[in-house]
Amino acid sequence: MDKTTRNEKATSGRAAQRSMIFVRIFLYFAVLIIGLRIMLPRLVFHPMAEVADTPEAYGMTFEDVMITTSDGIALNGWFVPAENERATLLFFHGNAGNLSHRLDSIEIFRDLGLSVFIIGYRGYGKSGGRASIPGVTLDALAAWKYLTEDRGINPDRIVVFGRSLGGAAAMELTRHVKPGALILESTFSSLPEMIKVPFLVPVLRILVGDIWNSAQAATLLTVPTLCLHSPDDNIVPYGFGRRLYDNVASEKTFVELRGDHNHGFLESLDIYIPALNKFITDNFGL
Repeated sequence: MDKTTRNEKATSGRAAQRSMIFVRIFLYFAVLIIGLRIMLPRLVFHPMAEVADTPEAYGMTFEDVMITTSDGIALNGWFVPAENERATLLFFHGNAGNLSHRLDSIEIFRDLGLSVFIIGYRGYGKSGGRASIPGVTLDALAAWKYLTEDRGINPDRIVVFGRSLGGAAAMELTRHVKPGALILESTFSSLPEMIKVPFLVPVLRILVGDIWNSAQAATLLTVPTLCLHSPDDNIVPYGFGRRLYDNVASEKTFVELRGDHNHGFLESLDIYIPALNKFITDNFGL
């Protein structure tokens, strides 16, 4: 074998090795992306199927509602009317449990003169399907369509409320519709920021996109917005709530609560209820 032939074989071998390295890198990233897409919903959503109670347990009349999303998923919700209605509140809850775990909040809003429509995301309670990030946006749009089309409620008379993960759902909804007002409680500025390992944030953004970027959506807001958050929040850092508030482009108010993530609003009723009442009065009247 002459020298030229040996060099050609060596060069060919090195090229084959480089090709194999690129193939392996591609396969690693493909597996990583698929794994993240499979695992992310399991990390984000913690639904419960059993509906523990209904508004009747709190002495509230309600309508048990079934609606269908644009992709054919049946969702269960409750419409709780207020006697002296000032506006209608579209309620998006957090990532755990189901709508039956929000009865305290429903009662507070109803007593403030707000008729409440709370929707169970797909995979939660009696709603069909499986929870997913794109699915929650479709669920929010279906809930909005139910209020504005099926019930004929003027969008200007709807206040959208989101707590924790529900705040992200509310912010995504505002990219498509314009309510009369918006309330964000104990919510985050961007889902990747919730990851406890900072160096994974840019990796996640590259692999699956900047999911639920509420801080960016806030720069597009044109409706009055109330943000509430506690410095003692043990799940969504207070700084994330402040960052989200700072990005709100429209008329805005920030109220500092006390207490932890799940019970802060109940521990702050002396602050919480007056703040809600003032916001509702300022935007919807007595």
